[in-house]
Amino acid sequence: MIPRDLYRLLQCPTCGSRNLYVTSAAVHCSDCRSEYPQHDGYIDLMPRATSFDYVSKYVAEEEHMAEELDYRDTAPALLAAGVRQRVLRRMLRLSPEDRVLDNGCGNGRFAVWNADAVGLMVGSDPATLYADAAVQTIALAQADSRKLPFADDSFDKVLSVDVLEHFPLDVIDAYLAETARVLRPGGRFAAFSNTKELSRVQPLINFSRRLGQWFVKRGVYYFEREARRKSDHIKALRTFEDVEAALERAGMRVVEARFWNTVITSFVEHVLMKLGEAAIARGRAKPAELETTAPQATSDGTQREIVARRRIRHQLTPRSPVYWALFVLTLLMELDVRLLGRLRTGPYFVLAEKVAVPGQTSATPPRESIAEPVRS
Repeated sequence: MIPRDLYRLLQCPTCGSRNLYVTSAAVHCSDCRSEYPQHDGYIDLMPRATSFDYVSKYVAEEEHMAEELDYRDTAPALLAAGVRQRVLRRMLRLSPEDRVLDNGCGNGRFAVWNADAVGLMVGSDPATLYADAAVQTIALAQADSRKLPFADDSFDKVLSVDVLEHFPLDVIDAYLAETARVLRPGGRFAAFSNTKELSRVQPLINFSRRLGQWFVKRGVYYFEREARRKSDHIKALRTFEDVEAALERAGMRVVEARFWNTVITSFVEHVLMKLGEAAIARGRAKPAELETTAPQATSDGTQREIVARRRIRHQLTPRSPVYWALFVLTLLMELDVRLLGRLRTGPYFVLAEKVAVPGQTSATPPRESIAEPVRS
């Protein structure tokens, strides 16, 4: 889905011009002559003739990552993802008038979960590992967060989930500077990420992790996909003071912060859910359950985890006992944030506001006066 409202926010990511026109095949820049092809459900808005020192593994190894992530299907917002969704949505206080960007959206699931609450939801990511529901539901731009293809002050709110921990410091600064640029003055930015800080209740968290590793050594279940997903974590922002400083450099100030001491969450994720997945994955998998999105074969452990998650996903309807059991677990996991959210640790939720410069006005024309894109 490429809504007309998306075109009204665009600027050329190569030269920064807003002198664009749209044809059935592409978005064209009249100034630098760059062309940005339109694909099924998204526009390729990567900057042309631009190279970056840092390239995410999700871009460099997109074909292999597509295989392991099982990204095309989305499930309801449950378990750890459900906790992220619930906390961030409360922080952002979304409204029907909001234009919202999910900057580094991955497969777009968080944007999909929040699209019903806002006027326009846009997801951007340099890797095109978009879920089917994202392609059908939200506006998608293949874009690099260091040169976003959106005009200044285009968005009321920006969302960032599991992004900052992947970047070196210079990329974090560029990401946050671009985020602030496309936010209107007073606009809000909500993020979930991790630092290297340890919790005062770390022994309780580590107990569940050690128990999980005990089961892994005995071949009961595996953590291959989780290890793969986290293999490029850098955590260049080592402490929450580093987070605050990075936001300040970008022209944003912290409004609210909550920390996620994963005492209950670790037991659910490392023990309870993995034992459940191992039980569900027993027995011979049907051919359809083993279909991957890329031809390269995955390991037996990864295949079993994919099979288990697909079998669970098919049962996640509001009338299913499985859905309600996972919903209760989600609420229990959220207690880690509600009860221990003031206790410093690595995982954090932060809400920041773009600082308005005195006398500054929005550079983006009001919604009703933005010119329609030209088609030829």
